[in-house]
Amino acid sequence: MSETPANTLQYRFDGPEDAPVLILGPSLGTTWHMWDRQVPELTRQWRVFRFDLPGHGGAPAHPAPSVGELTDRLLATLDQLGVQRFGYAGCALGGAVGADLALRHPERLASLVLIAASPRFGTADEFRQRGVIVRTNGLDPIARTSPERWFTPGFAAAQPAITEWAVQMVRTTDPGCYIASCEALAAFDIRAELGRIGVPTLVLVGSEDQVTGPAEARTLVAGIPDARLAVVPGASHLAPVEQPAAVTDLLIRHFSTAWQTAVDTTTGQMAIVAAPAKPVLAASPAGPVAEIAPMAEQPVAGGRPDPYEAGLKVRREVLGDAHVDRALAAADDFSGDFQELITRYAWGEIWNRPGLDRRTRSCVTLTALVAGGHLEELAFHTRAALRNGLTPAEIKEVLLQAAVYCGVPAANSAFKVAQAVIREETTPHE
Repeated sequence: MSETPANTLQYRFDGPEDAPVLILGPSLGTTWHMWDRQVPELTRQWRVFRFDLPGHGGAPAHPAPSVGELTDRLLATLDQLGVQRFGYAGCALGGAVGADLALRHPERLASLVLIAASPRFGTADEFRQRGVIVRTNGLDPIARTSPERWFTPGFAAAQPAITEWAVQMVRTTDPGCYIASCEALAAFDIRAELGRIGVPTLVLVGSEDQVTGPAEARTLVAGIPDARLAVVPGASHLAPVEQPAAVTDLLIRHFSTAWQTAVDTTTGQMAIVAAPAKPVLAASPAGPVAEIAPMAEQPVAGGRPDPYEAGLKVRREVLGDAHVDRALAAADDFSGDFQELITRYAWGEIWNRPGLDRRTRSCVTLTALVAGGHLEELAFHTRAALRNGLTPAEIKEVLLQAAVYCGVPAANSAFKVAQAVIREETTPHE
């Protein structure tokens, strides 16, 4: 066990001190105990290192707003312990950390397993919406529905103790750290970078996973040069919990046969990697997946970069992909120039300035829209304010302030619009 500064992670070791280190990374809302049933077998060959995400499992609540920040904290923890090279298996958000390790620190990674993982987890809107629900209602709605996301119905019904464990595990997570993890997943997108992952990789997925299922797994396998696929029958999102024996066997086979040794600095040579065991690991039949690369920023007069791409990114983060996609899809020869103008200057120039944070900009924007009577824009900027971290109580205070300076009739109309949006956005979907 560990005492945990803000730049490191809570961890535990199991297994022989002189064995190679194998790291197991958890999923969002879980703790290191999700791997309990793998540890007895894995510690026969490896020194198993498990960690908790910030604010999970009693870990200190130091939110990490990006996958890269989680990776950096993991490496800082390992550096303090003198662990330089290791195998890594991670589930969902833990898998995102593993992929980030392979992209940014491949010299540290001997072998990789990505479980219930994806190069992009759903859409940014979905995770920001989840953050809005947690900020408004706490974690109870997420906790109550976690078994249906994590397990097959038959398993959940047959294992009430494990189902209740799952609910309590989420319920006791720090809400701020959970929201930060949602933001990390919202921003995670490595679709264009999969070809740079050079470490031997097993992509493991439950056949019944409705969160990040076989389709996402095949996208990973198609994009990662040295990757193989294993589909676990009868398992959903938390396959290590639902089918522990099958997952343990796959981990042992992969890490036993595909452990890439470090480069010998005296000869410059690397050991040849053994082929994975064929009976359990099948290559994906999926063909290459092509993605449209983002446009490069083009310089404009005066040598400044064109703010359009930066503006489009901010616009999507604040208003949501669905809203922006509708607006751009509706643009034609008449309105297209206007869409470019607001993306480039309102979002790329003003919303992207560092002088005010996005919460403050949302407060200013809501007030201005009340003053101008722009109720349609008030609706989607109320959604944006929730995504930017304002609570319903704070939005109410903004509208009360606006009532004094913009007039009661204007604020009355604004309250009706904002109330409808807040009810829609903060009501958990069963």
